[in-house]
Amino acid sequence: MNKFLILLLFPIIVFGQQNLDDVSRLFEKKEFAKAETVLNKFLETNPNNLEVIELLGDAYGHQKKWDDAITQYKKLVKSTPDVANYHYKYGGALGMKALENKFKAIGLISDIKSSFLKAAELDKNHIDARWALVELYMQLPGIFGGSTSKALYFAEELENLSKVDGYLAKGYIYEYDNQPELAEKYYKMAIKVGGSLICFEKLTKLYESKNQPQKAIKNIEEAQNKHQRNALHYQIGKVAAEYNIELDKGEECLKAYLKNYSPEDGVPKAWANYRLAQINLHRKNKSEALKYIDLALAELPKIKPFKQEKDKILNM
Repeated sequence: MNKFLILLLFPIIVFGQQNLDDVSRLFEKKEFAKAETVLNKFLETNPNNLEVIELLGDAYGHQKKWDDAITQYKKLVKSTPDVANYHYKYGGALGMKALENKFKAIGLISDIKSSFLKAAELDKNHIDARWALVELYMQLPGIFGGSTSKALYFAEELENLSKVDGYLAKGYIYEYDNQPELAEKYYKMAIKVGGSLICFEKLTKLYESKNQPQKAIKNIEEAQNKHQRNALHYQIGKVAAEYNIELDKGEECLKAYLKNYSPEDGVPKAWANYRLAQINLHRKNKSEALKYIDLALAELPKIKPFKQEKDKILNM
């Protein structure tokens, strides 16, 4: 009898696995609506499959269908309340709904907070849940439970798990709290310990937000020396063009970006031409500025800043 049951169920199991493999491929191709259809079909005959329910919640989340995602993640939390990641995803979907609907946000805060706290309690190594709590406590007004000290508590927990994450979290807290010197200190510590592009980017953005373009360029150059990424050429050119500093260096970097461009670099070539137009506008070189802004508009004709820049150039 047992062998009979195994043989009977085997085709269903294979069918299920085949569908799940198809879903994985759809996720890789970012075809989330198709994945949603496949998963819903599968759940018609397997309504309690937790893996499929989670994947369906993920598919809804990728499409920003937060109510639908919340429904699926809530099923997971109710059915298996001791899994940290279920609480984390449920809290995350609630948080995204709160960001999109400020009228409902107040009513969701308690559930968001308790979900992230439960995830952190269940899994002492859950880095994402602790990051979520750092951001939540910093962004909430004090009247709704916002607290720098609580954010720092979870930043300390992050530091015990991962020094890079801990330093980045503290940098974020102090930047949010308008203490740029401390933010700079911890971002630099993150660079020293980890040195990833994200670490460099956080420090660059801090410098830009505090109107310190020279420091921003120096930091991007250090990132370029370490990582050798063409995208960083664009970043140097962008800062030079926006702040009207080191224009020769900015021009050289932008031309290097265009020469070595590939789609993986992220920023379309049109934006590099736009920055070159800005640089030439700073130099009062109208013909060169027009040349580059026309190249930018030829590639992306509907971008408002490009049109505004051309008007500036024509009115020189």
